Amino acid sequence: MAEKESKSSSDESPSHQEKAVVETSKGQALPDPDEGLSEEERRAAEKKLLRKLDWTLIPWLTLLYLVAFLDRTNIGNANVDGLSEDLHLSDTQYAATLSLFFVSYSLFEPLTNILLKRYRPKVFLTVTMTLWGVVMTLMGLVTNYAGLAAARWFLGLMEAGLFPGINFYLSAWYKRSELGIRAAIFFSAAALSGSFGGLLAAAIALMDGISGKHGWAWIFILEGLATVILGVITWWIVQDFPAEATFLSDTERARVLKRLREDNQASSEHAKLSMRDVIDAYKDWKTYAFAIIYMGCDGALYAFSLFTPSVINALGYTSTRANLLSVPPYAAAAILTVTVGWIADKTGRRGIWNILCSFLGIAGFAMQIGSQTPGVKYAAVFLGALGIYPCIANTIAWTANNVEGVYKRGVVTGTVIGWGNLNGVVASEIYRNKDKPKYYPGHGTVLGYLVVFLLGGSVVTELLLMRENRLRKAGKRDYQIEGKTEDEIAHLGDQRPDFIYTL
Repeated sequence: MAEKESKSSSDESPSHQEKAVVETSKGQALPDPDEGLSEEERRAAEKKLLRKLDWTLIPWLTLLYLVAFLDRTNIGNANVDGLSEDLHLSDTQYAATLSLFFVSYSLFEPLTNILLKRYRPKVFLTVTMTLWGVVMTLMGLVTNYAGLAAARWFLGLMEAGLFPGINFYLSAWYKRSELGIRAAIFFSAAALSGSFGGLLAAAIALMDGISGKHGWAWIFILEGLATVILGVITWWIVQDFPAEATFLSDTERARVLKRLREDNQASSEHAKLSMRDVIDAYKDWKTYAFAIIYMGCDGALYAFSLFTPSVINALGYTSTRANLLSVPPYAAAAILTVTVGWIADKTGRRGIWNILCSFLGIAGFAMQIGSQTPGVKYAAVFLGALGIYPCIANTIAWTANNVEGVYKRGVVTGTVIGWGNLNGVVASEIYRNKDKPKYYPGHGTVLGYLVVFLLGGSVVTELLLMRENRLRKAGKRDYQIEGKTEDEIAHLGDQRPDFIYTL
């Protein structure tokens, strides 16, 4: 059996012998891109390739997610500007419109990565983004609860594929040790959308009365039209998977595929979906462990993002001032999200950062419950943002790092994200107007999510992965490859004895 590998040495040769050529999914043989190069030349070529991938892939994907998160949470800003009053919504009806988004969003998420792989990223992302932009625009035309509820349902349906799809897509381009910082930059758009969304909502709300429409309606209409325009442009900007990407030369394409194979990623190879991939995903204990962790941070995330303007407004500030005061916590969260992603990549450790950040969030929501002083409660908003946002990107990177097989990874990440987002239903119900300004039920629920699911789940998963790594390094899992051919061993994915989990 080949020598064991570790996460920190994921750029070493895999256990199976590297082929002299690399094949694309269409069967095209490409020469070894590193043949005849010195080690220094190889590193320079790889560094140049990474810069090209980063500048081609990350900026537009980050923009798409910024717009997506802005579109799903701007209802919080719209509500501060009078949405419920103008549509005569009760607390229950407003909460139901929030919940409907998460129901449709979560139900369709596990399927979306399969559709993205089958119909190509360019097609999938263009269609879904354009359609949700249309739905968002129509939300500005609703006149009653039924119209708003229907629009939120279809918005969730259309947005379902973006977040799991982009994370799955990035994992097909980068090595495991490179994914965290890219996922963090991409997800920092969610925090930036909170910052940018507050400023934008405050500005658009000043259009109140133009063409007989309320300020909140213009928030939906203008942001929806912008999404439609970006969706159409996406067709010319988003690239397909590495084997078919047109912006790469043959040498660059071969280098991307070789890097993935050296990282023991079957994602570098063309594969057809089989029911076995789905069964393997749902038989794997890690699917449920990471779903619990993600539930802890994602349920807290939606409660925070949907109701922060209302919480600040309850401190006695006007709607415009409340939207503006929600900006600094989001900006701080974006900075910490990227910082944690970078450190986690460099150290090869992800679980510990979930644990450390969770303490910030726990402290923040404990302060919300324990004090009614406006200054303390506003400081608690900062801690809440710092404790929640970095854990989202870090958990998804942690999940992707520990699941191998192109379709299995797609199903697992889709399931983890879908289950986490289903908890947005809970988040939609816990901050009620009758509880203001203390909001004890809401703050208490989020605190429970952070302590039990995020912190507790991260600690347990970290310990279980450490145990499994010890068994693999001691040769206790070698029996799983006895009597198997090299190809059969390669297709075991993360169940191979020499696949060492990221802690």
